[in-house]
Amino acid sequence: MAKGAKRDGSRGGKVAPPRGGKQKRPQGREHPQEREHPKARKRSQQREHPQGRVVRAEEFLPTTADEMRRRGWDQCDFVYVCGDAYVDHPSFGMAIISRLLEAHGYKVGIIAQPDWRDPSSITVFGEPRLAFLVSGGNMDSMVNHYTVAKRRRSRDLYSPGGKMGLRPDHATVVYGNLIRRTYKRTPLVIGGIEASLRRLAHYDYWSNGLKRSILLDSGADLISYGMGEHSIVAIAEALDAGLDVRDLTFIPGTVYRARGIGQCDRPVVLPTYEELLADREAYARSFGTQCKNLNPYLSHPLVEEYPHGVYVIQNPPAEPLTTEEFDAVYDLPYARAYHPSYEAAGGIPAIAEVKFSLTSNRGCLGECSFCALNFHQGRIIQTRSDESLLAEAEAMTRDPEFKGYIHDVGGPTANFRVPACQQQLKRGACVGRRCLSPVPCKHLTVTHKAYVRLLRKLRALPGVKKVFVRSGIRFDYALLDRDHTFVRELAEHHVSGQLRLAPEHVSDAVLKVMGKPSNDVYQRFCKEFERISREVGKEQYVVPYLMSSHPGSTLREAVRLAEFCRDMGYNPEQVQDFYPTPSTVSTCIYYTGLDPRTLKPVYCPTDPHEKAMQRALIQYRNPRNRKLVLEALRRAHRTDLIGRGPKCLVRP
Repeated sequence: MAKGAKRDGSRGGKVAPPRGGKQKRPQGREHPQEREHPKARKRSQQREHPQGRVVRAEEFLPTTADEMRRRGWDQCDFVYVCGDAYVDHPSFGMAIISRLLEAHGYKVGIIAQPDWRDPSSITVFGEPRLAFLVSGGNMDSMVNHYTVAKRRRSRDLYSPGGKMGLRPDHATVVYGNLIRRTYKRTPLVIGGIEASLRRLAHYDYWSNGLKRSILLDSGADLISYGMGEHSIVAIAEALDAGLDVRDLTFIPGTVYRARGIGQCDRPVVLPTYEELLADREAYARSFGTQCKNLNPYLSHPLVEEYPHGVYVIQNPPAEPLTTEEFDAVYDLPYARAYHPSYEAAGGIPAIAEVKFSLTSNRGCLGECSFCALNFHQGRIIQTRSDESLLAEAEAMTRDPEFKGYIHDVGGPTANFRVPACQQQLKRGACVGRRCLSPVPCKHLTVTHKAYVRLLRKLRALPGVKKVFVRSGIRFDYALLDRDHTFVRELAEHHVSGQLRLAPEHVSDAVLKVMGKPSNDVYQRFCKEFERISREVGKEQYVVPYLMSSHPGSTLREAVRLAEFCRDMGYNPEQVQDFYPTPSTVSTCIYYTGLDPRTLKPVYCPTDPHEKAMQRALIQYRNPRNRKLVLEALRRAHRTDLIGRGPKCLVRP
């Protein structure tokens, strides 16, 4: 929104398009940014520069006090502090939230990767009029910093030149406390993936223990959890109307602290933090209750009591975005680049993967146990319109760096383009029942017509040579569609040699814990894909992503996975060892030994040496793994696989 424009009048945190209702996009119109942003035409002209698009600091929100004053501002309404470098692209949460607030008339300044050892680093703009906003970045800072073996990573793809060490461990907590040292009473709202998945008491893999809600450890007043568009607008409007941040107890998609629970409507009281520390089964029960309260239409407030009469209260999730709202978010005037101040350091590596990709959906009805999407984006599928996606793709074709290839069209799961069923549109996802696992729901809507139509439109755009589908696809959902047009289109147009899928394992016992389809479903899809590939004259294969040491996997199951690799002649260079990240069912099992959905015991490899053996089995051809493989085979009583025969994994 241009400076001085009137704020949007939406109430209740709805994401209204800037300047009122949705505008129909005329045929042949330029990039959707142009109709809202006064500098869009100049940017469009700069894209035609023969040496590449020149991105200027003026296209970004202010990052210094001088830039703020050049806009004629004396003070920011919000100051956004983030653990990532500043990339103004809708694949980065910082860009979406800051541009959305700008579109509603608020002045936002950006402090990216402040020096957490220097309190003055967060005083760049002085005190904001309404609040500080804090995010650890697009990844949990601990996952960003450490491998599953707890070794320090060498690169941070969200930092200039990939340099490691520009953000602290537990970044949201550190930034929050840094702000509180100087601004003791300024409203402080935290969000992003790190805050979202640590909103209540949670198991922390790196310290191997339970941590309190991040709300308490960070000193924040509110958590905006989930994707945050609805809640951040509601928070901004409430603060702007003069409400005290302590009175913001009514906004869906938020977590707040209180001294009592009288304001809650039919609250669900979880075990206290002290009970959770004393009893792992209590944590499993608590997490199971949280899993049942993720429906924005039917959930109740969750209450977690801490010592000294402090309550952390989670309101029900915000409602999902409508297609109109989703389009509006992606039509905001992003620079779609990293800030030019990073150019000398080599730019921000993370943008390379997303710059020429399209986000077409959100939410995932797959509900894999090891994935936190259910807690962050939810199960209800949200989609952008074809018109919005085509406009973004057309803008890509005018970028001098575009070579004709759209790298991806998807989201958490590419081929989920419609709600699971009509019930979800009115009552949300079912509580206590999954859409696909262990067997598909009889009410599940299975169709790829809308996705196929979108892909065909994108392929037809002038300047587009090929459209790839690189987001994960649910092969079981694809097979449920009696019309295999999608699989045929995928093989003929959207894959180049290899299709990467994530069966994760081959043991049905492990797959059941994972919430994944049985191995025979994966095998049937592979045969169908390869059959169609041959029909269209292409030699293409499925390459699997595999996971070792997931809950439910004993050494015998790990040996079965190794035999699978042997039989298909597959020698995986990379294997994902199960990583217990916050707020997943699998992490709860890892910590408690119980499935929170049933409270039944589940075997879980937690010993680092056993985890190393399970990983080594999948990569048994690597000479460095020989000792571990031999030990694993002996422990699993599978010495028949030690020998010189064609079925043996290692020689004696």
